[in-house]
Amino acid sequence: MKKLSGKEYIAPWEKAFERVLTPFDIFIHRQTTSGVLLMLCAIVALYLANSQWQGAYHHFLQMPLSIGVEGFALSKSVHHWINDGLMTMFFFVVGLELKREVLVGELADPKQAILPIIAAIGGMLIPALIYIGINPEGHAFNGWGVPMATDIAFALGTLALLGSRVPKNLLVFLVALAIVDDLGAVMVIALFYTEEINITALVTAVVVLVLLVSLNRGGVRRTLPYNLLGLLLWLAMLKSGIHATLAGILLAFTIPMQPKYDPARFLSQIKDMVGKIHRAYQNEENIIKNEELRYRVQALEDGARMVQAPAQVLERKLHLPSAYIVIPIFSLANAGIPIDWSSFGSTVTHPIALGIGLGLVLGKLIGIAGFSWLAVKLGMTTLPEGLNFKHIVGVGLMGGIGFTMSIFVAELGFAHYPEDLLMAKTGILFASLLAGISGYLWLYFTAEKNTTENTTNPNKDL
Repeated sequence: MKKLSGKEYIAPWEKAFERVLTPFDIFIHRQTTSGVLLMLCAIVALYLANSQWQGAYHHFLQMPLSIGVEGFALSKSVHHWINDGLMTMFFFVVGLELKREVLVGELADPKQAILPIIAAIGGMLIPALIYIGINPEGHAFNGWGVPMATDIAFALGTLALLGSRVPKNLLVFLVALAIVDDLGAVMVIALFYTEEINITALVTAVVVLVLLVSLNRGGVRRTLPYNLLGLLLWLAMLKSGIHATLAGILLAFTIPMQPKYDPARFLSQIKDMVGKIHRAYQNEENIIKNEELRYRVQALEDGARMVQAPAQVLERKLHLPSAYIVIPIFSLANAGIPIDWSSFGSTVTHPIALGIGLGLVLGKLIGIAGFSWLAVKLGMTTLPEGLNFKHIVGVGLMGGIGFTMSIFVAELGFAHYPEDLLMAKTGILFASLLAGISGYLWLYFTAEKNTTENTTNPNKDL
């Protein structure tokens, strides 16, 4: 702390050192910013796909790109590298979030977890049934998993725009619901969107997975061995026929959630270390000249790193590149759909687009709000403090924002049917837009009116 013109001046690094944010606050901030960036990238992709640059845009995505050395190289299009490669990091971060939520987060307490789990199940089941009702047979049936997913970044970004109009518990509820939703989407991809199985590659993947679990159980806390084996796991999954991005989820589940150093032991050591650092500083204030001071500070840094759980360290480090690089690139590569306004009416009423649209907008609302209402009325659970069913309806509407995961599943379900994929993406984009706007407006006009009511009677019905 310094004095400048008689006033105290706090340097930015001093503010950062003293500022303490909870993991949930950091998560919300990053997801909100990611949602805005995701929206901008989607707009850019739509512009490119409907402008004079559309040829160059699609040509770039289909360009072959080889990684490796001669005789041992993987060659795929840029589009495939984004969807099969970069998205593995996204699924890895999702896996870390899932593990944290189940062990120490909102899903760790069964009483708190029941409502978002039931809401998420309803939000996956009803949209799938609506889609199947419209597309009961043929290759169009393959899209039944598309309207099941909720885009957590977009949904949280939209909800966060309401600011203090909505209680923080509503954000917590949406996060828990979306995490369960992501887990459901991953299971659907693994079980139903796998075409052919290469037994040799699958056995290799299982062996690598066993090695990863052995590292965890053996007390290995450094991340490098996990990273190297994770790469082998990804290659094996890529060759196995099961979508390679699932390697990210499996790898995340093997990363240790227990730190190397016990916090109590670290606390006792840090007291001794601070004394040694102080004595070294008295000998020479300039850290560049003072080797002992530099080594002591480095030892303190190493200890601070080892007292943290590896899974949480990786989640914190990778959340930024995942949210601000991987997902926006995915949006740029997959949201670019040509729109023919002259035939727009027939496009949005196409069975595939209609099934996805109704599934996301209507199915998510009925599934999330309806199943939540039933769970509370049957006495299985209660609404979180400060929430009423009008809040849950708003979340049900926003749950229809299915952008990232829905497009990802559509790419798998309609990989061999480009026309159907176009219909699916059109349905996803316009349904997500409608769901986001309707959810925002619903909460904007109802949340503020129910502020007092929320604190006095959280389980009040509609």
